[in-house]
Amino acid sequence: MLTDIFSSFDPIINYSFYFNRLRFWALTLSSLLLINSSYWITPSRASFLPSPIITIIYTQSSRTAGHNLKGFNNILTPLFLLIITVNLTGLIPYRFSTSSHLIFTIRFGFPLWGALILSSLFYSFKKFTASLLPPGAPDWLNPFLVLVETIRILVRPLTLSFRLAANISAGHIVITLLGIFLSRALIILSKTILLILPVQTGYIMFEVGICLIQAYIFCLLISLYADDHVH
Repeated sequence: MLTDIFSSFDPIINYSFYFNRLRFWALTLSSLLLINSSYWITPSRASFLPSPIITIIYTQSSRTAGHNLKGFNNILTPLFLLIITVNLTGLIPYRFSTSSHLIFTIRFGFPLWGALILSSLFYSFKKFTASLLPPGAPDWLNPFLVLVETIRILVRPLTLSFRLAANISAGHIVITLLGIFLSRALIILSKTILLILPVQTGYIMFEVGICLIQAYIFCLLISLYADDHVH
């Protein structure tokens, strides 16, 4: 039984945390490998399922400066599939929602942001520092603009990680509340079940769309951050 609304995000349910974590990564990575495996003689039907998803994120990445970075698309496309898989598996009842925690989102947001920053610094330190100052600004405003631009760049991994975790967490909290109301209505045989059940069913379908959209926004922002990379 839930002690409070936030206990639905507790990773320890019936097993140890480490066992759940190993099982989660084993199932997630093995399913992705089986779908995208190139060892089959002929492509299976399952291999065609992620093709539209891969095309969407690959097309979006190609529109930005990320296509000039070698291997950028090869990193962003599997990441998109992984986040979608993690978000959708979090909707399974009694399943630990990994993407609703910052420890998961920041592990992807911070390294990818840091890789773009370090790549720009090593490629051309002068061009990177010069990009912190917008052209045509008055001289008396230059120190303030550099400070604002630096802060804007530094908070990117935090906003990127918080956005995904907060949206997924909010959706699961609403689902948990609806589930509590529905279970009480079933116990007391209340007529409100006729209202709560369709609402919960519709919201779960809505949350599936949110899982897909949030994965796209996460990868979209990373691809847009590549536009600031010094060339």
